Amino acid sequence: MSVTALAVALFLVPLAVAVRLLYHDQTVAALQRDAAWVATAVPDEAARDAGVALKLPTRLSGELAVGGYTVDGALLFGDGPAHSRLAASSGDGHVHDMVEDGFLAVSAPVPSDEGTALVIRVATLNEQVDNRIHQAWLLMGGLALLVIALAAGVAVRQSARLAAPLERLTSAAQALGGGDFSIRASPSGLREADQAGQALESTAHRLGAVLARERAFSADVSHQLRTGLTGLLLGLESALSRPGADLTTAARTALVRGERLQEIIDDLVRLSRDSRVPTQPLNLREFVKEIDQEWHGPLAEQGRRLTLTVEPGLPPVTAQPAAVRQILRVLLDNALRHGRGEVAITVSDVGSGLAIEVTDHGPGVQDGADPFVRSSGDSHGIGLALARSLAEAEGGRLVLSRARPPLFTLLLPGQGS
Repeated sequence: MSVTALAVALFLVPLAVAVRLLYHDQTVAALQRDAAWVATAVPDEAARDAGVALKLPTRLSGELAVGGYTVDGALLFGDGPAHSRLAASSGDGHVHDMVEDGFLAVSAPVPSDEGTALVIRVATLNEQVDNRIHQAWLLMGGLALLVIALAAGVAVRQSARLAAPLERLTSAAQALGGGDFSIRASPSGLREADQAGQALESTAHRLGAVLARERAFSADVSHQLRTGLTGLLLGLESALSRPGADLTTAARTALVRGERLQEIIDDLVRLSRDSRVPTQPLNLREFVKEIDQEWHGPLAEQGRRLTLTVEPGLPPVTAQPAAVRQILRVLLDNALRHGRGEVAITVSDVGSGLAIEVTDHGPGVQDGADPFVRSSGDSHGIGLALARSLAEAEGGRLVLSRARPPLFTLLLPGQGS
């Protein structure tokens, strides 16, 4: 607004000066034309005989003061001051103009055979010229005010257009600070504001996902740790309650189980916080060997076998070992607690990646039931919901390929997919 007013002022001042000069020059030019007409109509005898009848041009305005002067500036006939400095300056044979006695006057010499003997002075009130100039200035000032008003209106509209998306961003940021992660960035037509809104929306979704992982961890950690912790406590209680029990062996077993629980806790905490590690190919041979060592004993205690089959020539996959380890722990824990008979793990090539299948001979999943839905009274669904979210975080999928007997398939994308 202030910039517009300053620009208008800088433009208006020289324009006002130019208008004043223009109107002055136009008036002088008109007076010079009228003086030339009068000079051509005045006979030579008028300079010697004041009684000579004069016939002025009919197109002269009645507001003009026309007078005849000697080259010394003395009034001979007509209207004007008794002595004119302007007429006295016209003895050189040229046309002159000046403001004299409140009139803008022009003098024109009347040529004759004997040289300049008579000077015609034509004048108009200078106040009329000033009035015309002032009217033009008022018109220019009105136009300037109109331009400033229009600029102010545009500025107010633009400021409102700019302020609206910023106010929405402020409200969204405040809502985000209050824990609302469902904010949406509505387009405003301003590229910078839209980019900031999209960044804020992305940040909100990211924070919401991180907190959802934290909440899922808090809800599911007891389920994931219950089996190992229960086994550790039962082993210690059994050793303490049996006379002559080998406490050293029981302590070592408890230590191994405790280290395993610590590993589970570290994995879950790392995954719940989405602490991504640099991607690296998953060593399937070592991974399968680790699974066999961890789950062979618990299944053998129930008189059940663990069979692992790894096809040759599998494509390399990139995934966090902690995520895959926790997914298989959920599947094998469900097979241990809810399944029956032999538990089989098969790793096979599916073209764009690999599939890890876990199955047993238990009753499986009821018809129409979704095993991945969390339910506070169903520990089976709590663990599977966490396992599926971990699989999706790795770019894979965890699906129920067969309900009875249950067959769960973990699909992992190949390296570079």
